[in-house]
Amino acid sequence: MSGERDRALGTLLGLAVGDALGMPTQSMSREAIAARYGVVDRLLDGADDQPIAPKLRAGTVTDDTEQALLLARIVVTHGGRVPPQVFAAALEAWEEQMIRRGSLDLLGPSTRRALTRLAEGELPELAGRDGVTNGAAMRVAPIGVAATGPRLLDAVVESAVVTHNTAPGIAAAAAVAAAISTAVAGAGLPAALAAAVEGARAGARRGNWAAGADVASRLEVAFRLLPGLAPDTLADTVAGVVGTSVTATESVVAALGLVAALGDDPRRALVTAASLGGDTDTVAAICGAVLGAAHGAAGLPADLVATVRRVNAPLLDPLDDLVDGLLRIRSTPR
Repeated sequence: MSGERDRALGTLLGLAVGDALGMPTQSMSREAIAARYGVVDRLLDGADDQPIAPKLRAGTVTDDTEQALLLARIVVTHGGRVPPQVFAAALEAWEEQMIRRGSLDLLGPSTRRALTRLAEGELPELAGRDGVTNGAAMRVAPIGVAATGPRLLDAVVESAVVTHNTAPGIAAAAAVAAAISTAVAGAGLPAALAAAVEGARAGARRGNWAAGADVASRLEVAFRLLPGLAPDTLADTVAGVVGTSVTATESVVAALGLVAALGDDPRRALVTAASLGGDTDTVAAICGAVLGAAHGAAGLPADLVATVRRVNAPLLDPLDDLVDGLLRIRSTPR
């Protein structure tokens, strides 16, 4: 397997492993997680009282992975494009499937609101005008695999505009995609993190203004503040200062901040993410995607990868073909 392909596969596997590790703790407080599980250093079942993923089998992925792969299929089918109406219809169909399965893991608030507006006749560029949550960032990993250079930001915007057409929503997605694209190219984590800041800065200029902190500025602070902290202090600082809510300016910065602090140890980074509280599945999924892009599939915890692939076999079986399709687009001159 080539280095680039290993890193591209690692991106999607890292996302799935982080998502599954954070599944049983999502929407729980850090204190509740500590009381029930201690440190989440293994794949766990969703408890009967899990707010979003009750009774799910250990290793099961959630909406983060499912929507990322949905986006990947559209990108491959449409030669690198994400037609707004096609994407909107696919998201609607995904939610209907989840409802039939009895899942509580449905579309997020920004996406649901935007798709309702789109169904009522609003233009795609208007439907996501107030989407400031992390939905665009949580599913953007395939764009980072498929796109490079000047077309990367355009591809991010195309994937985000229908649901998260705001400065924070696009900036957060652009940060994740830029980090992944840079890491898949083999540039290493420092370059990937620098690209995340620049991606966030450029992305913020492409969305509607929304009140809140600047993603690029928060990333710069997190990258200075978090590396070198002792484990408990690191977790306290990410949870209490950076934040782990569904807001893009918190959870996406938390995920990339953990990459900056623990990027040489993917298992420790993912365990920390899954134990923080808040939107743990998304924080761990984004963290895992960037670390997978940097270290490759071979650099991820092999035991976790094997279990997640087995438990989610129908969903993840086409992963290799999807990666090959995304890399064909990446290598096509534009």
